[in-house]
Amino acid sequence: MVLKSYSNLLDMSSEDVFDFQQPFRSLPRVVTSPGIISNPDWETNTDVDSIGSAPSCLERKIVVANFLPLNCTKDEATGQWSFAMDDNQLIVQLKDGFPIETEVVYVGSLKVHIDPSEQDQISQKLFKEHKCIPTFLPADLQQQFYHSFCKQQLWPLFHYMLPICHEKGELFDRSLFQAYVRANKIFADKVMEAINSDDDCVWVHDYHLMLVPTFLRKKLHRIKVGFFLHSPFPSSEIYRTLPVRDEILKSLLNADLIGFQTFDYARHFLSCCSRLLGLNYESKRGHIGIEYFGRTVSLKILAAGVHVGRLESMLKLPATVRKVQEIENRYKGKLVMLGVDDMDIFKGISLKLLGLELLLERTPKLRGKVVLVQIINPARSTGKDVEEAINEAISVAERINDKYGSVDYKPVVLIDYPIPSYEKIAFYAASDCCIVNAVRDGMNLIPYEYTVCRQGNEEIDQLRGVDKSLPHTSTLIVSEFVGCSPSLSGAFRVNPWSVEDVADALYSAADLTQYEKKLRHEKHYRYVRSHDVAYWARSFSQDLERACKEHYSRRCWITGFGLNFRVIALSPGFRRLSQEHFGSSYKKANRRVIFLDYDGTLVPQSALNKAPNAELISILNRLCNDPKNIVFIVSGRGRDSLSEWFASCENLGIAAEHGYFTRWNKAAEWETSSSGLDSEWKHIAEPVMHVYEETTDGSFIERKESALVWHYQNTDHDFGSCQAKELAGHLERVLANEPVVVKRGHQIVEVKPQGISKGIVVDKIIQTLVNNGEAPDFLMCIGNDRSDEDMFESINNATSNVAFPANPEVFACSVGRKASKAKYYVDGCCEVIRLLKGVTAISSRKDTVSHSHATFNDMLEVASRSTSN
Repeated sequence: MVLKSYSNLLDMSSEDVFDFQQPFRSLPRVVTSPGIISNPDWETNTDVDSIGSAPSCLERKIVVANFLPLNCTKDEATGQWSFAMDDNQLIVQLKDGFPIETEVVYVGSLKVHIDPSEQDQISQKLFKEHKCIPTFLPADLQQQFYHSFCKQQLWPLFHYMLPICHEKGELFDRSLFQAYVRANKIFADKVMEAINSDDDCVWVHDYHLMLVPTFLRKKLHRIKVGFFLHSPFPSSEIYRTLPVRDEILKSLLNADLIGFQTFDYARHFLSCCSRLLGLNYESKRGHIGIEYFGRTVSLKILAAGVHVGRLESMLKLPATVRKVQEIENRYKGKLVMLGVDDMDIFKGISLKLLGLELLLERTPKLRGKVVLVQIINPARSTGKDVEEAINEAISVAERINDKYGSVDYKPVVLIDYPIPSYEKIAFYAASDCCIVNAVRDGMNLIPYEYTVCRQGNEEIDQLRGVDKSLPHTSTLIVSEFVGCSPSLSGAFRVNPWSVEDVADALYSAADLTQYEKKLRHEKHYRYVRSHDVAYWARSFSQDLERACKEHYSRRCWITGFGLNFRVIALSPGFRRLSQEHFGSSYKKANRRVIFLDYDGTLVPQSALNKAPNAELISILNRLCNDPKNIVFIVSGRGRDSLSEWFASCENLGIAAEHGYFTRWNKAAEWETSSSGLDSEWKHIAEPVMHVYEETTDGSFIERKESALVWHYQNTDHDFGSCQAKELAGHLERVLANEPVVVKRGHQIVEVKPQGISKGIVVDKIIQTLVNNGEAPDFLMCIGNDRSDEDMFESINNATSNVAFPANPEVFACSVGRKASKAKYYVDGCCEVIRLLKGVTAISSRKDTVSHSHATFNDMLEVASRSTSN
């Protein structure tokens, strides 16, 4: 059901089909100016030779962020706007990781309000001069989208803060989410203006734009989309509280590559996909991928880097060198510790100050020697929480200065006003230690910038009067909840919530020898220099290309309304089985063999009553009574229940428990596979399974005649998967010398005899008919799960059997559009029933009534004797 809140936001429809095997020659969306696009020159090429080819166009990277990397100023006298690229912005610096001939286009909002009458002119100016396409969100939409939904709902949640009550946070407001959807749609529309061809890559940044991948995928199904999350991603227990959790997850999965700062954040995302959407992931050759409707969505885990060259250039500025000298003279003889943080409730500024207070209380010898310079960047959001954080930090700083300061000494120096970049760089270079004490943070580049600046240069060394050949030093104290923490192995890692832990780290940093500072600095500097912003961008771009390499070899369908939209990518030959095509082949055939799975094929998986209804029994009887047909139910269910359910189907063949038991009709005896005669292994396997059943709440053991199955679909998903992996390994070890196989299926672990599968029993039935001179010229198999893939493979390979007088018509059909060895699909059980019901009308009633029983039973009797022999 489509939520009414989406009705005016998305123009999405279901059941559209798009064929990746028919690439467009190009999509010449040439931007003459933003908002003015030439008409698309769509050219559909059905030439088989063109399959798999990709259009060749100039490579273009489209970088999408909430704000454009521009500094904006307005001349009050003339009213003219001027714009300059802000080279300090990460999204500007990342272009160094792209090939030099790459064109980089930026899409985002401006930080200033532009009058609607000026927007067209500004758009053309920005694109012409800076390759920037502004979104121009209306003021009320910008307020609801950015300041309300992003900053007051997503930002706290992604930093593990739940809105317990109105006084502590804002409860979810669906109207604000609608604004978020509308804003993301505007961003996506602007991206489409910039796209020239399918070779263009789109790189979307951060949590403000998590819905953009869906809108882009809707417009251009094989577009290359990467998404990088700069903020943390919360654990599933936190994320699950978000009312629109599924919509955001599904939208992110419409990207080809999703990047995270740390493995923790990626692990949380994977856990959410697993628990909420039932998706599985696997790692192949070092790359983590999530299978999502035939597409593999890749995950990238790499912390962003800094622009080392730019930092080194700024260090050489005369203003920076003078400022370094000024700072060192001002704090001569003092141990300078530096903090640089946004004014944010998650940066832990007050906790940092409390740690310093405890240090001075415990260690009198450091009083008068330690100075903490805390630079506070302007707050990016507003609200009572931010005001409280500012007031608390000022209050604690004043208390420390009053208690431990003097006329010429202040332990805490708060710089809570904007300072130029070169001054901040000078503080990095002049400080003995840098402390980042955030209680939760994603991309924090302060430690990297500090490390580069502490390397210094010849001018600063000369100013200090030291030999440039002498080693440089630095010391870092980093919260373990900061995204860059795992990459800084030489830092003091602290729990910011523990004031004692912070105080201990400050003391350890003050007590380090020069040699230890040198070793820590060298380790960090090597990493920061080799993993700079260009490395990050280049690595992400390469992984995005790898993730998209199959775009031109897949045929795709689109389905789903609203934010449930998704692309289903399947093999090129996979297509819907039409009633006309199936009926025509069925009518022409002289000998037909039909294999039908049961659960999920003839009866829906969700059905409470699994027994067949009267309509299904009637259809099966009409199929079986046609003398040209041999029909088998091939199921994992036991023979007792199948015999009871289909007692009225005299001529129906049944292969129970995946072919362990087989009978050709109701009158025939059950045949048992010789592979499973020895069941002594059950006495070994069952006690092991029982231990896991007892220790895994919600699990149970299914005892079949041929197999033992441990089910864990009702357990905690992560715990059940962990236990299943452990159980499978345990069983493989204890059953190593037994004639059985241990398999993990969909939320099951199964032990069964070797040589038992649906594919093997299908091969056996077909071979029996061929040996008796009754080779079929029509083979059909319908199934819905993994075990049915063996059947599909068997009947697909049947054409290679030299015993066939002619190649039979083969219909391997999957229930549901998904990655499969089948060549056809139907959408569900109802369509299976409709398909079978349709072909029963083709059979001649006269033949069925007059002589079908004799002919059919004679053939089955011969087949049964042959099998027995």
